[in-house]
Amino acid sequence: MPVHSLTPILLCLLPMWRILTPVSSHPQHSRCQLIQRTALCNNGRLTSVPTGLPDNIEELQLNYNNIQTLQDNSLSYLSLNSLSLACNYLEKLEPNIFQDSKLLESLNLANNDLYKGYSETSHALKTLPRLRALDLSENKLDDEMAATLLQNLTSLEYLNLSGNILQRLDETSFRDLHQLKELDLQRNLMFEIDGAFDSNPKLQRLNLAFNSLPCLMDFHMTQLVVLNASHNFIEWFISRQDLDDTFQLETLDLSDNKLLFFPFLPNQSHLRNLYLSHNSVSFYEHLAGNATFINSTTTVEFYNMKTYKSNVTAQLWDEGLHGDISSLEILDLRENQVEYFPQGFIQKMPALSRLQMCGNCLETLNLTSEQFSGSLYELDVSNNRLNQIVADEGTLTALSNLTYLNLSLNDFKRLPSGLFPSLPSLRSVDLSYNNIDICLTEEAVTGTDAMSACVDWKNIASLKQLHLKGCNIKIIPSLAFAGLFLTHLELSDNPGLILQESVQSLSRTLQHLGLGKTHIQDYDFTHFQSLKSLNISRNSLAHIPPSLVNLDLKVLDLRDNRLSTIPSGQANALASKLHTVFLTGNPFNCCQTEWFRTFETTKTINVVGQSDIECQDLFQTTHRVEHFRSFVCMEEGGESIFWYILLFVPICLFFVGISIIVLLTYRPKTLQKSIKKKCLKPTSY
Repeated sequence: MPVHSLTPILLCLLPMWRILTPVSSHPQHSRCQLIQRTALCNNGRLTSVPTGLPDNIEELQLNYNNIQTLQDNSLSYLSLNSLSLACNYLEKLEPNIFQDSKLLESLNLANNDLYKGYSETSHALKTLPRLRALDLSENKLDDEMAATLLQNLTSLEYLNLSGNILQRLDETSFRDLHQLKELDLQRNLMFEIDGAFDSNPKLQRLNLAFNSLPCLMDFHMTQLVVLNASHNFIEWFISRQDLDDTFQLETLDLSDNKLLFFPFLPNQSHLRNLYLSHNSVSFYEHLAGNATFINSTTTVEFYNMKTYKSNVTAQLWDEGLHGDISSLEILDLRENQVEYFPQGFIQKMPALSRLQMCGNCLETLNLTSEQFSGSLYELDVSNNRLNQIVADEGTLTALSNLTYLNLSLNDFKRLPSGLFPSLPSLRSVDLSYNNIDICLTEEAVTGTDAMSACVDWKNIASLKQLHLKGCNIKIIPSLAFAGLFLTHLELSDNPGLILQESVQSLSRTLQHLGLGKTHIQDYDFTHFQSLKSLNISRNSLAHIPPSLVNLDLKVLDLRDNRLSTIPSGQANALASKLHTVFLTGNPFNCCQTEWFRTFETTKTINVVGQSDIECQDLFQTTHRVEHFRSFVCMEEGGESIFWYILLFVPICLFFVGISIIVLLTYRPKTLQKSIKKKCLKPTSY
């Protein structure tokens, strides 16, 4: 074949050669980023371990690729210490994959398909004598698969098995993991863990959250420091009572379960944090000797299925059931059914700093008899049935560290006079949704012996945050906040509130002001130069107060008002300063939405619920502002084509009428002939 006849063929193959050349000549490590001794090869669509990387790398990340198998001899890095293969399609590791990487200590295999080749993978893991951390989460592993993968991993200290399908664990599940310190088993299907951790004497952190455990009986893991068993179906937590050893447990999380009783805690422990929220915990001391319940029992007996363990019989109101809570600092009992505290219960917690009792059934809070310690820092008894607080001056003085007090959503109508001025460290008080008024000057009473239907806030120098939402307050006296340095004042949900000059005294310090649903209209905010957040929602405002333009606001809530538009000047001024704005629930005019484009193009402002902001056109049709098209309106000034239609139709009718009159006047015969031709047809007879 002549040479010149090959030329067209070579020219056609040249582009293909240019495409294929980089693939064959450049190694795959071109998709990796090298930072010192770390190779980042994430999101590279790799199907195998890249070649040509430096021999001395210590960490290799191959997350979010398409690797299905780690083949033998593909890892030849003698110094490799950490390998991550999360979020691939990995099915197995071949047995000799780590023959040149004996120094590997951390291996992340999360979110793969290892259930398909777990047997081969187990052989590869056994060749890692220094492996300390292993992540096998999200691999669809069942009990048998997990046990096979973990055989002989005697050096392992951290293990993550979360997000698999484990159901039942026994004493063989982790029997080789003698060095294990932290174990994550959350989000499985476990309903039984009988003796599963007896071979792990060094285990300190155990996560069992989001499983199906019905109870935790015979708890005897004295070395455990943190136990998270939240979001299960646990009805009983009973620790072994016959052990003389001190439990090292510091944090116990049993929230979101089915607990009926306060947990049976160890007799000796260092427990500091106890989380029991969202259960059905109650105390039953009032049933002792109660003749009302004739057929009721005073004891509960727990049966053990195994013959070598004795049954447990417990008195329901025995104080010993509470165990050792002397070190407790945080007690979270939110959303339970507690009606009262047993006698001496609070006194057993001298180190208690935070007590959270929101959403229970308390009716009386006796600060005197309960004898809260001076370490109490936060007390939340909101959303109960409280109608009375009992306190004497000595008790309140002892609560010298109480900083946060939440009494909202109760039935208070009267409080001890001088309650709040007697707490020297008070910084935040929430009295929202109680029928408590603010005292006038002549009504203020000192001391705590008398009860008062109003409260006095004057001269509490430590107070920074005050919440008075929904208290049916009608007027705030002019000197109500004298001597205060509030940064946060919430007065929303008080319809018809008259502020007078009371809030003006806070103009230098106030950073957040809540005036939602107070029927406020043209209030002058000029003096509040420190204000960063303002809530004036649900006030039927037809326009934004002009004084807001001069403030350095960062958050503005304008929801559920009557705004039809925001003038361009205001929109530009607010957009340059605001970080967050709420605008839903206003009847905006679709033909005056320049403000929306201003907010939309300003990258520093977040319009919350932007897709839910609506407007109406002149036909009362509702549109989403962000989807509204400008063709509905003729000009940017907001003039609609509707007005041109209204003007054009009468003019057309006028000219038609004139034409008919002229025709009848000057050519009447023509009209008659036309009518006769079309309407007067000859008959058939």
